[in-house]
Amino acid sequence: MDVFNRQGDALIWARDHETLRIEPWGRDSLRVRATVAAAIRDDLPGALLEPSASQPIIEIDETQAVIRNGGIEARLSADGKLAFFFSDHVPGTSKVPGTSRELLAEQPGHFVWPPARSFTPAAGDLFHLEARFAAYDSERLYGLGQHQHGKLDQKGCVVDLVQRNTEVAIPFLLSSRGYGFLWNNPAVGRVELAASGTRWVAEATPQLDYWITAAQTPAEILARYAEATGHAPILPEWAAGFWQCKLRYASQDELLGIAREYKRRGLPLSVIVSDYFHWTLMGDWQFDPQHWPDPTGMVQELDEMGVKLMVSVWPTVNLLSPNYETMRSRGLLIRNEHGLPAHMLFQDCRPEGRIYIQFYDATHPEARSFLWDRLREGYYKHGIKVFWLDACEPEMYPSHPQNLRYHLGNGLAVGNIYPLLHEAGIWEGMQGEGETEVVTLCRSAWAGSQRYGAALWSGDIPSTFEALQKQVRAGLNTGLSGIPWWTTDIGGFHGGNIETPYFRELIVRWFQYGAFCPLFRLHGHRQPAEGWTSGSPNEVWSFGDEAYGIIRDLLFLRERLRPYIMVQMRLASEASVPPMRPLFFDFPEDAVAAGVDDTFMFGPDLLVAPVLEHGARRRPVYLPTGATWHDAWTGEVVPGGRWIESDAPLDRIPLYLRDGAQLPIRG
Repeated sequence: MDVFNRQGDALIWARDHETLRIEPWGRDSLRVRATVAAAIRDDLPGALLEPSASQPIIEIDETQAVIRNGGIEARLSADGKLAFFFSDHVPGTSKVPGTSRELLAEQPGHFVWPPARSFTPAAGDLFHLEARFAAYDSERLYGLGQHQHGKLDQKGCVVDLVQRNTEVAIPFLLSSRGYGFLWNNPAVGRVELAASGTRWVAEATPQLDYWITAAQTPAEILARYAEATGHAPILPEWAAGFWQCKLRYASQDELLGIAREYKRRGLPLSVIVSDYFHWTLMGDWQFDPQHWPDPTGMVQELDEMGVKLMVSVWPTVNLLSPNYETMRSRGLLIRNEHGLPAHMLFQDCRPEGRIYIQFYDATHPEARSFLWDRLREGYYKHGIKVFWLDACEPEMYPSHPQNLRYHLGNGLAVGNIYPLLHEAGIWEGMQGEGETEVVTLCRSAWAGSQRYGAALWSGDIPSTFEALQKQVRAGLNTGLSGIPWWTTDIGGFHGGNIETPYFRELIVRWFQYGAFCPLFRLHGHRQPAEGWTSGSPNEVWSFGDEAYGIIRDLLFLRERLRPYIMVQMRLASEASVPPMRPLFFDFPEDAVAAGVDDTFMFGPDLLVAPVLEHGARRRPVYLPTGATWHDAWTGEVVPGGRWIESDAPLDRIPLYLRDGAQLPIRG
């Protein structure tokens, strides 16, 4: 019996109850799906957009089938083993030149069982799925979203595919071998990047689904990925400036007082944030009129100062909220498979004490529409157009995704897509109001979130130098995962005491780093503090005179760089080039640059070497070959291809300009 056949532009293999489908999906790209169920499904949630038309070449004989789409080729044996190659096939011929090279190949777990693709029954029509691939010596693997393991190259890591505060699962890998790989599956699981092999695991899913592309450079791989999952819009001009935030401003008067003080001091300010507990109850999505009596007037005054107001929007609903019963009866809340419908014990605004709350179901179209209707009435009608989507993993403690029932299915099978659909709902609501500039600050994301104007920040991280070190790698991997808008809580979120010399040094070094992140934002729960409702001051003048003088200069440095930054943001939108990227991105031929993970390029012209050690006043910096470098502070010219010791007094971050580039670093 023939195991191969062609259906339109797709190659089909079927044997022993398994069906495998390979088809072109964009330039130099293929999509692979497989199942042991009755048929491959087209209605499952995922990140991929409909592709542009392709004309693949498909060749079938008794022992093998081949499908080629531009620069990528898949070879499938009669027993179902699959391998991918970078193809230099000449169109119009059937010859495959001998220089085609292997990119990635399946690897069975054992010569008897398990096979490379294994499906173990879970519940109903769901399977525990494992897909195994070969490992390659010297391969480097990047992306996978944002993680706190402190690694840039993630070869050797086991990475959970589950959304958590500070841990953002975007299942896209960029390989040094010249391919990009998207695990197009929102199921909870993991990826094991071991020396003996790579294994992708979905705990519960109907089918295998992944996308792979081949290209010569990281930039080309990310361009193909953006075509497949969506381009980010162009960042609005205002969003490139400085964002002021703390936990929390308790009233309209307090928030306006801070904005006025920025203006009195002549300091640049683009965004100020009203964090949580500005509401009456979770799920009301409106200001508490006792403390925020005139939101429209507040927004108008801020607009006159050139400042946008961003408000915190949680996806949670208090059982005491008037919206709760409506949402419950209409099926707009996440349900539990077993037990009471309670997701997290939380202290809300009223003095009743802690209460169990539920999350709205972002996978339900009606729920997304309902939420936008409430946001429009509670915020948008007052002129508020910037939303902070906090706790959108969704954050639940304890976390048992298998006990959650979403509109789209069980939590194990679909849970990771929640933040993307939450972001989509705000995007669609804003677009429906005619808005063209949409930015949402989000604590979680998934593949494709960039197309909805989602900016990611690294969550509730500690206020330590060790955490700062990890953020450098986390931010670089986020950019290599297709999310160009990224930031951190400058100074960290937990535990920073503004009176200590340690924290005052940390906040300066973090500001120096933050000035060269895509978004420039101060936030944190500063100590000393009582409870979780406010905290010590967290404005730029709050950390002592020495720190203030340095930070003030950094605010104006960022302002001078904004035209350059906006050029990078346009490139990020049009070509998916991350504004902040590792050295190997711009210098792929430099083997030493490939191993540097604490220095980065901010656009093509500026090398940034943040100071990441407490007490450090010098640091080693590698300047890649293929360019001549100018110290941005002293003007000293340094040839590329060498390590140097760079001076780094407290008021200076090492910066180097490429090939005589002219940027206004010194004013």
